[in-house]
Amino acid sequence: MKLSRFFEDIIPLYKAELEDLKSDSEGKNVLKARLREKAEQLPMLLPMMASNPEMLAVAFHQGFIFMNPLTMESLITKEAGKFPSWKTLSAAVKLEPWAEPLSRIVLKDPDGEAFMVTAAALEYLNRSNTTRKAGASDAAGADEDEDKEANEENEELKEHGDLDGQYGRHGRDDGDDGDDYDLGEAGADWLAEQGFDRKE
Repeated sequence: MKLSRFFEDIIPLYKAELEDLKSDSEGKNVLKARLREKAEQLPMLLPMMASNPEMLAVAFHQGFIFMNPLTMESLITKEAGKFPSWKTLSAAVKLEPWAEPLSRIVLKDPDGEAFMVTAAALEYLNRSNTTRKAGASDAAGADEDEDKEANEENEELKEHGDLDGQYGRHGRDDGDDGDDYDLGEAGADWLAEQGFDRKE
C-alpha cells in the first residue's frame, strides 16, 4: 500500500489516539464511552481541526462505510491540499447515521471538508490494516493447523506400524528402503528369467 507522506506521518498519531482511548487506568476497555465523550466535545475541538486532525478524527471511528475501496486507495497517495472535495468523495464513502450530525457540525467550518476527507482516509487505513493483520494471523493459524494435522497423521502411522512400511525399516525417507536389496541385482534376475544372458 503506497501512502503519501501526509498519511504516513498522521496514521501513527491516529492509531496512538485510539489506543489512548481504549482502556482506563484499571485496564478496562472504555473505548465506546470515550468515543461518545469525544463526539460531545467535537464543537470545542474544532479549532484544532487543521493542526491536529487526528484528535478529532477519532470521534468518527467506525462512522464510515466504504463503498469504493479503489477511490480510497487513490486518496491515501495524495498530499494534503490535493484532496478531492468531501462532496466528490461522498459518492464512495457513506456515513453511519450516528455520524451524520457530527459531520454537519464539522462542515460548517472552512476546514471542514478537508478534515472529513482526512478522517475518512484515516479510518480506512486503520480498518484495512486491522483486516490485513487478522488475515495474516488466520493464515498463520491455518499453517499451524496443517502442521498439527500432519504430525498427528504421522503419529497414527507410527502407532499402526505403517510409517515403517512407507519409509523402510528406519522410518525415514533417505533413499534407502532399508531392505539392503540391490535393484541392479533384481533387474538382472528379471532379465535372466526372460531368457537374457546375465551380465557379469
